[in-house]
Amino acid sequence: MNRLARRDLARAATSREHAVVHRIAALLIEYPGAELLELLPTIRAAIAELDGRFARPLLQVVDHLESLPLTELEAQYVTTFDLKRQRALYLSYYAYGDTRKRGVALVTFKQAYRAGGFEVDADELPDHLAVVLEFAASGGAENWQAGIALLLEHRAGLELLRLALQDMGSAYAGALVAVSATLPALRGEDREAVALLAAQGPPGEDVGLEPFAPPSYMPDPRGTDSHAPLEGARR
Repeated sequence: MNRLARRDLARAATSREHAVVHRIAALLIEYPGAELLELLPTIRAAIAELDGRFARPLLQVVDHLESLPLTELEAQYVTTFDLKRQRALYLSYYAYGDTRKRGVALVTFKQAYRAGGFEVDADELPDHLAVVLEFAASGGAENWQAGIALLLEHRAGLELLRLALQDMGSAYAGALVAVSATLPALRGEDREAVALLAAQGPPGEDVGLEPFAPPSYMPDPRGTDSHAPLEGARR
Protein backbone atom coordinates (compact mmCIF):
# COMPACT_ATOMS: atom_id res chain seq x y z
CA MET A 1 0.00 0.00 0.00
CA ASN A 2 1.47 3.36 -1.00
CA ARG A 3 1.78 6.35 1.30
CA LEU A 4 -1.19 8.18 -0.23
CA ALA A 5 -3.50 5.20 0.26
CA ARG A 6 -2.39 4.81 3.88
CA ARG A 7 -3.02 8.50 4.50
CA ASP A 8 -6.52 8.25 2.99
CA LEU A 9 -7.35 5.25 5.17
CA ALA A 10 -6.10 7.03 8.27
CA ARG A 11 -8.17 10.09 7.41
CA ALA A 12 -11.29 7.95 6.89
CA ALA A 13 -10.73 6.19 10.21
CA THR A 14 -10.34 9.54 11.95
CA SER A 15 -13.54 10.92 10.43
CA ARG A 16 -15.44 7.80 11.52
CA GLU A 17 -14.21 8.13 15.10
CA HIS A 18 -15.03 11.83 15.14
CA ALA A 19 -18.52 11.06 13.82
CA VAL A 20 -19.03 8.65 16.73
CA VAL A 21 -17.86 11.37 19.15
CA HIS A 22 -20.33 13.82 17.62
CA ARG A 23 -23.23 11.36 17.78
CA ILE A 24 -22.55 10.52 21.42
CA ALA A 25 -22.10 14.17 22.38
CA ALA A 26 -25.39 15.01 20.64
CA LEU A 27 -27.20 12.42 22.74
CA LEU A 28 -25.57 13.51 25.98
CA ILE A 29 -26.49 17.18 25.64
CA GLU A 30 -30.15 16.44 24.91
CA TYR A 31 -32.75 17.28 27.53
CA PRO A 32 -32.56 14.21 29.80
CA GLY A 33 -35.38 11.70 29.61
CA ALA A 34 -36.06 8.06 30.39
CA GLU A 35 -35.05 7.04 26.86
CA LEU A 36 -31.62 8.64 27.22
CA LEU A 37 -31.05 6.99 30.60
CA GLU A 38 -31.91 3.60 29.10
CA LEU A 39 -29.33 4.22 26.36
CA LEU A 40 -26.48 4.99 28.77
CA PRO A 41 -25.06 1.42 28.93
CA THR A 42 -24.94 1.33 25.12
CA ILE A 43 -23.35 4.79 25.03
CA ARG A 44 -20.78 3.74 27.61
CA ALA A 45 -19.86 0.70 25.52
CA ALA A 46 -19.42 2.87 22.43
CA ILE A 47 -17.24 5.32 24.35
CA ALA A 48 -14.98 2.44 25.42
CA GLU A 49 -13.95 2.08 21.75
CA LEU A 50 -12.79 5.70 21.46
CA ASP A 51 -9.39 7.25 22.01
CA GLY A 52 -8.87 8.36 25.60
CA ARG A 53 -8.89 12.09 24.79
CA PHE A 54 -12.49 11.68 23.66
CA ALA A 55 -13.53 8.90 26.03
CA ARG A 56 -12.52 10.53 29.31
CA PRO A 57 -14.59 13.72 28.99
CA LEU A 58 -17.59 11.87 27.53
CA LEU A 59 -17.56 9.40 30.41
CA GLN A 60 -17.79 12.32 32.83
CA VAL A 61 -21.18 13.16 31.36
CA VAL A 62 -22.34 9.53 31.44
CA ASP A 63 -21.24 9.16 35.06
CA HIS A 64 -23.16 12.29 35.94
CA LEU A 65 -26.34 11.16 34.19
CA GLU A 66 -26.16 7.82 36.00
CA SER A 67 -25.64 9.42 39.39
CA LEU A 68 -28.89 11.39 39.82
CA PRO A 69 -32.61 10.70 39.57
CA LEU A 70 -34.32 11.95 36.43
CA THR A 71 -36.18 14.79 38.16
CA GLU A 72 -32.91 16.25 39.44
CA LEU A 73 -31.26 15.86 36.04
CA GLU A 74 -34.14 17.73 34.40
CA ALA A 75 -33.98 20.62 36.85
CA GLN A 76 -30.21 20.82 36.60
CA TYR A 77 -30.31 20.83 32.81
CA VAL A 78 -32.67 23.80 32.75
CA THR A 79 -30.49 25.70 35.22
CA THR A 80 -27.34 24.91 33.22
CA PHE A 81 -28.39 25.84 29.69
CA ASP A 82 -29.72 29.33 30.28
CA LEU A 83 -29.23 31.77 27.40
CA LYS A 84 -28.96 34.73 29.79
CA ARG A 85 -25.86 33.17 31.35
CA GLN A 86 -23.97 32.62 28.11
CA ARG A 87 -24.61 28.89 28.21
CA ALA A 88 -27.00 28.66 25.28
CA LEU A 89 -26.92 25.58 23.08
CA TYR A 90 -27.87 27.64 20.01
CA LEU A 91 -24.62 28.33 18.18
CA SER A 92 -25.61 31.34 16.08
CA TYR A 93 -26.83 33.21 19.15
CA TYR A 94 -23.22 33.82 20.23
CA ALA A 95 -22.34 35.53 16.97
CA TYR A 96 -25.56 37.42 16.32
CA GLY A 97 -27.67 37.54 19.47
CA ASP A 98 -31.33 38.21 18.69
CA THR A 99 -30.68 40.23 15.54
CA ARG A 100 -31.84 39.73 11.97
CA LYS A 101 -28.38 38.43 11.09
CA ARG A 102 -29.12 35.42 13.23
CA GLY A 103 -32.15 34.72 11.06
CA VAL A 104 -29.88 34.59 8.01
CA ALA A 105 -27.53 32.25 9.85
CA LEU A 106 -30.41 29.90 10.66
CA VAL A 107 -31.23 29.71 6.95
CA THR A 108 -27.60 28.70 6.28
CA PHE A 109 -27.95 25.79 8.69
CA LYS A 110 -31.19 24.69 7.04
CA GLN A 111 -29.64 24.83 3.58
CA ALA A 112 -26.74 22.62 4.67
CA TYR A 113 -29.15 20.08 6.14
CA ARG A 114 -31.33 20.10 3.05
CA ALA A 115 -28.32 19.47 0.82
CA GLY A 116 -27.39 16.49 2.97
CA GLY A 117 -30.88 15.02 3.07
CA PHE A 118 -31.07 15.65 6.81
CA GLU A 119 -34.47 16.54 8.26
CA VAL A 120 -35.05 18.76 11.29
CA ASP A 121 -38.33 18.81 13.16
CA ALA A 122 -40.41 21.92 12.49
CA ASP A 123 -40.33 22.93 16.16
CA GLU A 124 -36.53 22.78 16.41
CA LEU A 125 -34.06 25.55 15.68
CA PRO A 126 -31.40 24.26 13.29
CA ASP A 127 -28.46 25.83 15.15
CA HIS A 128 -28.99 23.77 18.32
CA LEU A 129 -25.65 22.07 18.98
CA ALA A 130 -27.22 18.62 19.27
CA VAL A 131 -28.81 19.04 15.82
CA VAL A 132 -25.53 20.16 14.24
CA LEU A 133 -23.69 17.21 15.79
CA GLU A 134 -26.36 14.75 14.64
CA PHE A 135 -26.03 16.14 11.13
CA ALA A 136 -22.25 15.80 11.19
CA ALA A 137 -22.60 12.17 12.29
CA SER A 138 -25.15 11.28 9.60
CA GLY A 139 -24.97 10.51 5.93
CA GLY A 140 -21.28 9.77 5.47
CA ALA A 141 -18.26 11.92 4.64
CA GLU A 142 -20.07 14.78 2.89
CA ASN A 143 -22.39 15.49 5.82
CA TRP A 144 -19.51 15.12 8.23
CA GLN A 145 -17.50 17.71 6.32
CA ALA A 146 -20.49 20.06 6.08
CA GLY A 147 -21.17 19.63 9.80
CA ILE A 148 -17.55 20.38 10.64
CA ALA A 149 -17.78 23.52 8.49
CA LEU A 150 -20.79 24.71 10.53
CA LEU A 151 -18.99 24.01 13.80
CA LEU A 152 -15.91 25.88 12.62
CA GLU A 153 -17.98 28.82 11.41
CA HIS A 154 -19.36 29.10 14.95
CA ARG A 155 -16.21 27.99 16.73
CA ALA A 156 -16.04 31.03 19.01
CA GLY A 157 -19.52 30.36 20.40
CA LEU A 158 -18.75 26.66 20.81
CA GLU A 159 -15.61 27.40 22.80
CA LEU A 160 -17.33 30.05 24.88
CA LEU A 161 -19.99 27.51 25.84
CA ARG A 162 -17.27 25.02 26.75
CA LEU A 163 -15.49 27.56 28.94
CA ALA A 164 -18.72 28.63 30.63
CA LEU A 165 -19.60 25.02 31.47
CA GLN A 166 -16.12 24.35 32.78
CA ASP A 167 -16.19 27.51 34.87
CA MET A 168 -19.38 26.38 36.60
CA GLY A 169 -18.03 22.87 37.11
CA SER A 170 -20.75 21.28 34.98
CA ALA A 171 -20.31 17.66 33.95
CA TYR A 172 -21.80 18.65 30.59
CA ALA A 173 -18.50 20.38 29.84
CA GLY A 174 -17.15 16.94 29.00
CA ALA A 175 -19.29 16.75 25.87
CA LEU A 176 -17.96 20.11 24.68
CA VAL A 177 -14.37 19.14 25.50
CA ALA A 178 -14.73 16.01 23.37
CA VAL A 179 -16.28 17.89 20.45
CA SER A 180 -13.56 20.56 20.64
CA ALA A 181 -10.93 17.83 20.48
CA THR A 182 -12.26 16.76 17.06
CA LEU A 183 -11.60 20.24 15.65
CA PRO A 184 -8.32 21.94 14.73
CA ALA A 185 -6.45 23.63 17.57
CA LEU A 186 -7.46 27.23 18.20
CA ARG A 187 -5.06 29.73 16.69
CA GLY A 188 -4.87 33.46 16.10
CA GLU A 189 -8.25 34.89 15.11
CA ASP A 190 -10.15 31.99 16.73
CA ARG A 191 -8.62 32.72 20.12
CA GLU A 192 -9.29 36.43 19.71
CA ALA A 193 -12.92 35.80 18.75
CA VAL A 194 -13.45 33.65 21.85
CA ALA A 195 -11.85 36.30 24.05
CA LEU A 196 -14.00 39.03 22.49
CA LEU A 197 -17.20 37.06 23.00
CA ALA A 198 -16.24 36.29 26.59
CA ALA A 199 -15.65 39.98 27.26
CA GLN A 200 -18.63 41.49 25.43
CA GLY A 201 -21.19 38.76 24.98
CA PRO A 202 -23.35 38.41 21.85
CA PRO A 203 -25.12 41.36 20.22
CA GLY A 204 -28.16 42.44 22.18
CA GLU A 205 -30.37 44.06 19.53
CA ASP A 206 -33.79 42.42 19.76
CA VAL A 207 -35.56 42.89 16.43
CA GLY A 208 -37.60 39.71 16.43
CA LEU A 209 -36.92 36.32 14.87
CA GLU A 210 -40.52 35.30 14.29
CA PRO A 211 -39.91 34.19 10.68
CA PHE A 212 -37.22 31.81 11.88
CA ALA A 213 -38.20 30.56 15.35
CA PRO A 214 -41.32 29.14 17.02
CA PRO A 215 -42.79 31.33 19.81
CA SER A 216 -41.52 29.07 22.62
CA TYR A 217 -37.95 29.94 21.64
CA MET A 218 -38.42 33.68 21.60
CA PRO A 219 -36.75 35.88 24.23
CA ASP A 220 -39.01 37.22 26.97
CA PRO A 221 -39.74 40.90 26.13
CA ARG A 222 -39.67 41.71 29.85
CA GLY A 223 -35.95 40.89 29.94
CA THR A 224 -36.36 38.25 32.63
CA ASP A 225 -35.21 34.67 32.80
CA SER A 226 -38.75 33.29 32.61
CA HIS A 227 -38.00 31.76 29.20
CA ALA A 228 -34.87 29.98 30.39
CA PRO A 229 -36.31 26.44 30.59
CA LEU A 230 -37.13 26.58 26.88
CA GLU A 231 -33.88 28.07 25.62
CA GLY A 232 -31.60 25.17 26.36
CA ALA A 233 -34.01 22.29 26.33
CA ARG A 234 -34.32 20.39 23.06
CA ARG A 235 -37.10 17.97 23.98
